[in-house]
Amino acid sequence: MEDRSHKVLLALVMLFLFAVIVLQYVCPGTECQLLRLRALSPAAVADPYRAEDETPARFVPRFNFSAGDLLRRVDFNIKGDDLIVFLHIQKTGGTTFGRHLVRNIQLEQPCECRAGQKKCTCHRPGKRETWLFSRFSTGWSCGLHADWTELTNCVPSVVDSKKEVRLRPSRNFYYITILRDPVSRYLSEWRHVQRGATWKASLHVCDGRSPTTEELPSCYAGDDWSGCSLEEFMECPYNLANNRQVRMLSDLSLVGCYNLSVMPEEQRNKVLLDSAKENLKRMAFFGLTEFQRKTQYLFEKTFNMNFISPFTQYNSTRASSVEIDQQTQQRIEALNFLDMELYDYAKDLFLQRYQYMRQKEHQEARRKRQEQRKILRAKQARLRERGDNSSSTDYTGNVERWRR
Repeated sequence: MEDRSHKVLLALVMLFLFAVIVLQYVCPGTECQLLRLRALSPAAVADPYRAEDETPARFVPRFNFSAGDLLRRVDFNIKGDDLIVFLHIQKTGGTTFGRHLVRNIQLEQPCECRAGQKKCTCHRPGKRETWLFSRFSTGWSCGLHADWTELTNCVPSVVDSKKEVRLRPSRNFYYITILRDPVSRYLSEWRHVQRGATWKASLHVCDGRSPTTEELPSCYAGDDWSGCSLEEFMECPYNLANNRQVRMLSDLSLVGCYNLSVMPEEQRNKVLLDSAKENLKRMAFFGLTEFQRKTQYLFEKTFNMNFISPFTQYNSTRASSVEIDQQTQQRIEALNFLDMELYDYAKDLFLQRYQYMRQKEHQEARRKRQEQRKILRAKQARLRERGDNSSSTDYTGNVERWRR
């Protein structure tokens, strides 16, 4: 049986070699050479960006975005004064992405990360100044899990607080963030709260002050909410887990911060959602937890900075282990209806950006191949011309010798 399988394998190899030899005779030219090289190139292998998640083979966009909205390439000057600011939303995979930023980027001067310390020193080449404002580089300098409203008001003063006003540089602040499917994120936050997380150190500063206890009541009476059931978690009307992503990405000053009496609830929700969408669209970059490799790809293309190791897609999380019935699923979606709409918008924009950037990349590769073909054809034409001239000269020389 084993000898038979060896004979079959040998026959297949011989058949393949025969086909290659035939192809060489049938099509010996440059075009066929290019076709063979292209067939053996890495690009011919299954697309790793599609294989790593569940993206449909044919993505159908729902929203209309301009080319300016889709093309994301910033001229980030790490040697100058530019600063990347990471807005870290709870339970979106931001910790993993934050570690990538300080430990997994190819840099002229890599971040210095010491064992046992959470923070790394990320200095610009030749300067004792950071290029990254994040949990793992500068700590929670603007408060624990600071939102858009806090960061945009706090970051400029923090990074230049030790400099005189006239000496402060004119910086470009590039804001980035990670979003996650709202139901998975909500369940993950509940599991985290069950284990004792409170985020009490969060400041929630808006318009120069933190909210009062009347504006932002607590969901629990003790030190924390550990051990709470999912039902209890969903029952609290003041739970900041509800629509957390919209609230953290919007400009809260537009709705009177945490004062719910400033405008009707329906109007407030619309303003918050519109603001979150606009801020997200204008950010230098955002990624999605469910699309790790595409997130890596878009970040690299946006900032022209490459990661050393590829991102890993983890589909098994604490949230995925929570089994909920359809009614509970619908209730969580209702509690996070703004986040659901924002995520649909973000996912559509994210995939359109990915598709657009890949098309640009393929167009550029095609243009380079066409240029290489032109150069190759021009060289071949010159060689043929020289060969023809040489043959003509030889023939003329022979005729002269024969006449003698």
